[in-house]
Amino acid sequence: MGNKLKTVFFLSFFSWVLSDIKAQDTLATFADLVPFVTTPWEVIEEMLDMAEVTSNDYIIDLGSGDGRIPILAAKKFGTKGLGIEIDKDLVQEAFDLANKEGVGHLVDFKQGDLFELDFSKATVLTLYLFPDINLKLRPRIWEMPSGTRVISHRFDMGDWEPHETRTIELVDGKKHKIFLWLVP
Repeated sequence: MGNKLKTVFFLSFFSWVLSDIKAQDTLATFADLVPFVTTPWEVIEEMLDMAEVTSNDYIIDLGSGDGRIPILAAKKFGTKGLGIEIDKDLVQEAFDLANKEGVGHLVDFKQGDLFELDFSKATVLTLYLFPDINLKLRPRIWEMPSGTRVISHRFDMGDWEPHETRTIELVDGKKHKIFLWLVP
């Protein structure tokens, strides 16, 4: 193989490796920007109560972590649900917890970027994401069917006025704010 051909081959291969590393760094950076912080069980109970969840609902939890929101909804109401989580280890943990709780047949979990996966089938959409991410998701949320209930733990959606807001205080003294919106 001639020197020019070797150089072209090397540069092509090097470029491919760098693009793969950059793609991996992008995912890692996004996961680092949205750390996994659990929502306390009492807060989940309040979120499900605010949304008036029933067995007819389909819950999708964006940034589902260990899957506790769809799992508790399935356990309490027989609700079907989906968790979308970027961290594959947390997705596996969610599957394990769903099976342990006996609701593995009602809930599913997908590893992926919540900006790329379809969540339009939700009748209840749950979030515990930073405000800037909520705002980036808002245009897609507004495309969801009218009446879809959107529940966020702690963070609002900018100038979109919530239908209801609750603050609960847990036994440890920490206060948790919960927002409910109805898609127009």
